[in-house]
Amino acid sequence: MTRTILVSSEGKYGITDGMNALCASASALDVVEAAIRPVEVAPECRSVGLGGWPNLIGEAELDASIMDGTTLHSGSVGALVGYKHPISVARQVMERLPHVLLVGAGAARFAAEIGAEPGPAGTEEPARRGWEAWLADHVPPDVRARWPDVPLIPWARLTADPETAKGTTIALVKDAADRIASGVSTCGWAYKYPGRLGDSPIIGAGIYADSRYGAAGCTGMGELTIRCGTARAVVLYMKLGLSVETACREAIADLRAAERRFRGGVTVHAIDAAGHPCVMAIGRAADTVRWYYWTEGMTAWEERQAVVEAW
Repeated sequence: MTRTILVSSEGKYGITDGMNALCASASALDVVEAAIRPVEVAPECRSVGLGGWPNLIGEAELDASIMDGTTLHSGSVGALVGYKHPISVARQVMERLPHVLLVGAGAARFAAEIGAEPGPAGTEEPARRGWEAWLADHVPPDVRARWPDVPLIPWARLTADPETAKGTTIALVKDAADRIASGVSTCGWAYKYPGRLGDSPIIGAGIYADSRYGAAGCTGMGELTIRCGTARAVVLYMKLGLSVETACREAIADLRAAERRFRGGVTVHAIDAAGHPCVMAIGRAADTVRWYYWTEGMTAWEERQAVVEAW
């Protein structure tokens, strides 16, 4: 029985909390929450939670999901506005409802009903200043004067670039009882069209977990991993007998086969049933994709660099 935790680059704000929970014999699901909640309130983090980028009209719409690899139970929220910890709301969807996914006003209603901790509907500084600067750089003054009561489609297309269409925190955990769980939280790409959902709240696209084989989670261009079912594909390839590294490589080959309408990369994070890790990226700049890992026998968590491949 080897305890393991792997988090994506944004997870650096929560890896210590997750590792401490794991060392205290917390369950895999509890460790996922423990590792992601600090990221959701980290002011330095632009791609997750209260410090994250807003949508085109300045609202902070948050997405999250969590999956129990032993039962395959799952919970997700999408376009959640006004709450600090979407990962915890997603956990409660899994545990208290007969559903998997709640979005928008329904997700907010549920969060209020369970007494979830509220947060601002708009994003916090300095992300808001970044949004205002983006509008000033891209939108003519006469259109800005009427914002957001204007057609948004032309401006949403301008946000589809590698600098804005990225960023998510992933946590993959194997606990002392060999239970595996996965979780993800994000604000989505910067300045997205209101109501946009990426892969994060979609079980099988953004995350997947099966304690028999392993777990996977994706960051980057969610529109692409939705189409390819990337997180589920990685776990399925491991079920077919491939190593975690080969499974990630096969899933990336699937991404290559999908026609891309917009630029953008994807990073695939995975662990196998024994807790062995692999993080592989495509369409990313070399030396830029980091992740964090701890497993039984290590004195502290380590920062590592992903394997980066070209399209």
